[in-house]
Amino acid sequence: VQLQASGGGLVQPGGSLGLSCVASGYALDYHAIGWFRQAPGKEREEIACVAPRDGGTDYADSAKGRFTVSRDNASNTKNTVYLQMNSLKPEDTAVYYCAASYGSTCTIIDYWGQGTQVTVSS
Repeated sequence: VQLQASGGGLVQPGGSLGLSCVASGYALDYHAIGWFRQAPGKEREEIACVAPRDGGTDYADSAKGRFTVSRDNASNTKNTVYLQMNSLKPEDTAVYYCAASYGSTCTIIDYWGQGTQVTVSS
């Protein structure tokens, strides 16, 4: 499974960005999909996870109330997961990765995508 994250960029504090995670030629609805981030000098952290078949979502405390993870259930391909990020803060600056798990949570990751840089700065 090849995952590609996109949508990163430079945004001012308080702004919004929407990230996309696309699997080429593969449906993601039977996988738990997670969004992770890694800031310079810090360990990678899980910030959001959506269970298979929209079984539920889970967020890190740093993301609760500001970030929303969702699946593209409108298309026939079911190959896209989104991360909407609002009220961005400078501490949200990091490389963001999406990842897929065969399990029901994002604890054990089977596939990692390439990252996309998010920079929050004025």
